[in-house]
Amino acid sequence: MTHVFHRHCHSNLPVAASGDGPYIIDKQGNRYLDGCSGAAVSSLGHNHPAVLDAIRNQLQSIPYAHSGFFTSEPAEQLASLLADKAPGDLNRVYYTSGGSEAVEAALKMARQYFLEQGDTQRQYFIARRQSYHGNTLGALAVGGNQWRREQFDPLLSPVQHIAPCYSYRDQRDDETETEYGLRIANELEQALLETGAEKVLAFIAEPVVGATAGALPAVPGYLKRIREICDRYGILLILDEVMCGMGRTGSLFACEQDDVVPDMITVAKGLGAGYQPIGGVLVREPIYQAFARGSGFFQHGHTYMAHPTACAAALAVQQTIEQDQLLTRVNQLSSHIFSHLNEVFSDHPNVGDIRGRGLLIGLELVADRETKQPLPADSNIHQLIKQSAMQRGLMCYPMPGTIDGKRGHHILLAPPYILSDLQADELVGKLQLSLQDACKQL
Repeated sequence: MTHVFHRHCHSNLPVAASGDGPYIIDKQGNRYLDGCSGAAVSSLGHNHPAVLDAIRNQLQSIPYAHSGFFTSEPAEQLASLLADKAPGDLNRVYYTSGGSEAVEAALKMARQYFLEQGDTQRQYFIARRQSYHGNTLGALAVGGNQWRREQFDPLLSPVQHIAPCYSYRDQRDDETETEYGLRIANELEQALLETGAEKVLAFIAEPVVGATAGALPAVPGYLKRIREICDRYGILLILDEVMCGMGRTGSLFACEQDDVVPDMITVAKGLGAGYQPIGGVLVREPIYQAFARGSGFFQHGHTYMAHPTACAAALAVQQTIEQDQLLTRVNQLSSHIFSHLNEVFSDHPNVGDIRGRGLLIGLELVADRETKQPLPADSNIHQLIKQSAMQRGLMCYPMPGTIDGKRGHHILLAPPYILSDLQADELVGKLQLSLQDACKQL
């Protein structure tokens, strides 16, 4: 008997009892290699001593102080670190307690930014199909995850969704990857002309789409063209790096690899690596100054924003990433894992595509490699893979609806940055056996 309202009412979950680096150990002593960092969260594993020490020290100092009355040293130091590392003039940080809150704050910030300048007619956002930006109503509205949106659709604000950057399925035979990216990016301009650019606040996108579409990176030139269109029509560019940021894709900010500076970046998951709940919005200086010179405040807030203990944990996480040169390690591990995945699954009849960037890796599953025909929507292979993997001591992140919210399946991998080569091989080996088990039950 449990009094917890779990996300699945009839699930029988093991009890997590302790952590050992990249492993979670349940109450019965079973060990699970965390091949997905939960939901791409636990980038430093589960008991990093430097982060635990930082939390203990902050608890002994001051665990919590409301941001309406006080700031704190951890909040100030973390903001300075992020501003120093962020591209361009993204040098103001608005704290939240997680990714959905960060996106919600960014959407409201975009609206108020234009109001501060006397521009009252802008009210719409443009986003992409097969995206995911969070589960609060505003974040859900801009997201393109049909399964999550469907039953709440009457509550959602109207948002125009354009095509994702999905070269595996949508690139034509007669165009290069770059040509494809430019063609798809130009859908934003068409959407602006249809809606009326003067009514649009911002375009929001993930540089590397995470759980909904299975680690889809933007092709070369795509985001630069998006930036050009946003500038031409005077709308903001919000890049959602809640899953793909904070080193996950091999650079601290994913958009660095696309040579693009957005107007806002949302971060969470890898910011605090799961040691405390925290997220944030990084904002360009001109946007902040519009608030500072106008009303002087952002009409938004949460009880636990800039939480001192959460900021202390996140500061220790980010300092550890820098001091231990873990971005270099992410790229080394990425090469190792991709090489092993391609070796193991190169001829697998049900693995159509292996893609991603850094340690955000996706395997798209198909019924036929040549035609790219997806597996039947009701095959439940994602559930079979997860069950088999857990039985073998592996956590991975299989999902359905890869193509359009109903068709297609993929497996997402997002292991901790501290993984050893042997543990990486363990991950791939257990994944191979788990997929083998699941395919036998189709």
